[in-house]
Amino acid sequence: MWGSCTAELAKLVRRPANWFMLGIAVVLGLTFTYLLPLAGAAGSSSGAPGTDRGLASTLPSNLVGNSIGGLPVFLGAIMLVIGVLAVGTEYGWSTWKTVLTQGPSRLTVYSGKLFALAVATLTVVLTSFATGAVTSAIIASSEGEPMNWPGFGSLLTGIGAGWLIAMTWAAFGAVLAIAMRGVALPIGLGLVWLLVVQNLLFGVAAPLLDWVDTLQRALPGANAGSLAASLGASGATPGIGELVGVSQATLVVAGYLVVFAVLGGWLLRRRDVL
Repeated sequence: MWGSCTAELAKLVRRPANWFMLGIAVVLGLTFTYLLPLAGAAGSSSGAPGTDRGLASTLPSNLVGNSIGGLPVFLGAIMLVIGVLAVGTEYGWSTWKTVLTQGPSRLTVYSGKLFALAVATLTVVLTSFATGAVTSAIIASSEGEPMNWPGFGSLLTGIGAGWLIAMTWAAFGAVLAIAMRGVALPIGLGLVWLLVVQNLLFGVAAPLLDWVDTLQRALPGANAGSLAASLGASGATPGIGELVGVSQATLVVAGYLVVFAVLGGWLLRRRDVL
């Protein structure tokens, strides 16, 4: 088991696409969480229309919400792509036979992939917190604002919640890759769900139809957005909104993570890998 874990982790580390995804996640997070609110605040001070997200939203006190606010949608999409690549490339390169003939069972190899994805998603979340902390500290220092950092418990809670959301989307990508035995189609369908269908349900259908509003409260995206909102993520961020309580949101997101992980293992064990 440990050999499979280290092997799968080595694959992720040596794959340039994963580092590229990490870089995109950092750039997107800093742009939408810090740079755009700062630009809006600057425009408002010079007479341009104001914005409900300004300088105050970029200060250290909002580190937790700012760091996990993108995970329900656009950063979640990056986690999904990482999950698809971790599993789907084995089909594209026809390397499943090579891996499985070395001795480990399918579930052992699959468990190693989940372990590697857990490390990768935690790395993304920690990097988001670290870059956010540095950026907010620079902003506060340059603007002469106080550095009121969240408490240690709040930071741990935020990191844990962010990791849970990120790992759920990565597991979703992995199960799509196993179900469709590839990379392109799982990425395409996964991104359509994350970036289009979820937003249409949240912003268009749910306000018009009661049954859609009820349905979305059981879906992973709405619960991930509610969990992030409960920890201070801005409601102006796509996918963020307190639709359900924090306990339900946590349990539902964790439940989807378990379902995705178990379903992926079951499909891999029952079906031909070719």
